Amino acid sequence: MQVTIRLDDITPDMDWGKFNYFESILDELGIKPIIGVVPNNEDDTLHIEDNNPVFWDEVRRLRDKGWVIAMHGFNHVYTTDKGGLFPLNHFSEFAGVDYEMQLKKITEGRKALLEQGISADVFMAPGHTFDKNTVKALKENGFKAITDGFGRKPYKRDGIIYYPIAERRGSVFEDDNTGRTTLIYHLNMMTMDDINLAAVKLRQNRDKLINFELIDNADNQSGIQRFLELMKANTKRILVSIRNK
Repeated sequence: MQVTIRLDDITPDMDWGKFNYFESILDELGIKPIIGVVPNNEDDTLHIEDNNPVFWDEVRRLRDKGWVIAMHGFNHVYTTDKGGLFPLNHFSEFAGVDYEMQLKKITEGRKALLEQGISADVFMAPGHTFDKNTVKALKENGFKAITDGFGRKPYKRDGIIYYPIAERRGSVFEDDNTGRTTLIYHLNMMTMDDINLAAVKLRQNRDKLINFELIDNADNQSGIQRFLELMKANTKRILVSIRNK
């Protein structure tokens, strides 16, 4: 299994020490990830440091060296308890919100990025939760892909290409089958020990790491594949809930 890297929660007030350190690790490995930039962060849990005054310069620098920029929601504030089309969680910025509001948020988010010279074709939903109205609003705004879902390779559904995430991150490098998946890191939530352990794992499996690259075409997801995806997402959510009790 080929593995790409995804970094969530990229904001002006994130933990820049951890981010810069992890960036140096990826540079050492020659790996270019996809990163989720929050256009208008209002989530207090993501407020780690004072705003970086050159944040957008940093985002453009990362884009220019080949990192893929995704739009990570709009303000990253959860307002519903819906799971939507990919119910890994039952909290969402988008799932369960009416279409006009979703369209407004996605349009404003895309505009905010474009004003900074950032053109994002990929959407990354906070909490992994979104619904049909989200997909409709994304297509209305020209988005081509979503980084989420389960599967062994990118697939297409309702005119959007999905880039699946790892179902079991602890064993993702033990999968010797063909395919492509995405390993997610939330650096704000990780300790430096966590990051160093991740670095060891990435170095040990450098041969399985690939850059995140956009594709133009993918096979349509079958009904059976869709059913299995929903079953896996619900099962993982329940297991995580039980483990955290």
